[in-house]
Amino acid sequence: MKIHEYQGKKILSDFNVPIQDGYVIEDIKLAEQTIKQVQKDFQTQDVIVKAQIHAGGRGKGGGVKYSPDFKTALNHTKNILGMNLVTHQTGEEGKKVNKVYITEAFDIKKEYYAAITLDRSKKMDVFMVSTEGGMNIEDVAKETPEKIIKVWINPKEYLTDEKAMELALGLELRDKLIKPCINIFKNMYKCYKDMDSSLLEINPLVETEQEEIVALDAKFNFDSNALFRHKNILDMRDLTEEDPLELEASKFDLNYVKLEGNVGCMVNGAGLAMATMDIIKISGGEPANFLDVGGKANAETIKNGFKIILNDKNVKVILINIFGGIVRCDRVANGVVDAVKDLGLKVPVVVRLEGTNAEIAKEILSNSGVEIIPANNLEDAAIKSVKATLKEKN
Repeated sequence: MKIHEYQGKKILSDFNVPIQDGYVIEDIKLAEQTIKQVQKDFQTQDVIVKAQIHAGGRGKGGGVKYSPDFKTALNHTKNILGMNLVTHQTGEEGKKVNKVYITEAFDIKKEYYAAITLDRSKKMDVFMVSTEGGMNIEDVAKETPEKIIKVWINPKEYLTDEKAMELALGLELRDKLIKPCINIFKNMYKCYKDMDSSLLEINPLVETEQEEIVALDAKFNFDSNALFRHKNILDMRDLTEEDPLELEASKFDLNYVKLEGNVGCMVNGAGLAMATMDIIKISGGEPANFLDVGGKANAETIKNGFKIILNDKNVKVILINIFGGIVRCDRVANGVVDAVKDLGLKVPVVVRLEGTNAEIAKEILSNSGVEIIPANNLEDAAIKSVKATLKEKN
């Protein structure tokens, strides 16, 4: 689960990380009084107007604007609130800006990068810093990897003074700022760990002309499996930032992620779903989605899965790949037949069923009277699905 910058900053502040603060509005009628409130509270005329969406690259897309006075800030707020913001992370379709964050402005002397995430290869958390703040860290890693300093932390422990010192020295800070930076890094890691984060990124973390270290941004991802421990985080969920199909699927306890291809996938089990997507690509196709119906694959689940997949107009064929362990293949087969009949499907449906009552299931499908393409194994299913997409194009 992701949250907005202003929400992330509130969490950082609770863990004693200095932040660039401000106020959020969703209604343009509140713009004037909010700008004046920021100017009053932070004793400044210049403010920053920031679009709040779950994507990076807002500044390059025109979603972050420096405003030297009230009039400029008001114009920027009017332009940004409600705009369709396109960044390298939103794709060409962009995202509508429903919230604007109006913040204090700082005189920036130097920008840095700081982030924490899980390094699965080492089974440890990795804390990364760089002197190249404000840039895409992917570009820094590719072009000048030596400028990224990393330390690894046992997830059962907290960040030590020694490792925090190593990170601070990696930023080439002057002596006066090393101790405050050590405290910030230790508090960042405590925040990351205690809040069950999977990513905490500050870009940029800045040194101001007043010789302070301040977080100008905050990006959080949270482990969804741990959210039951953090009701305050669940309350921060912004449904307008989530894919409508993924939201709809969650209502039926379906795990759905939209992708860019044209082969719709309906599978039980995350591992089998990943394998199915892999073999589709190996066979020359592109999966349109990840859809795991779990261990409750029945007629109603299958029908709801079809509805979700078919909402994606790019889907040219649906591949159903079910392994009958807990679930019986014959029940799945009956569900597939009922769904095809009830929904009047126009796209080809390829079905591969294996496991409990698989032979009975194959008889049900062959005697159903509906157009279903049977597959003998996973490779056969993938090849037939890709061929079906080619026929659809022609």
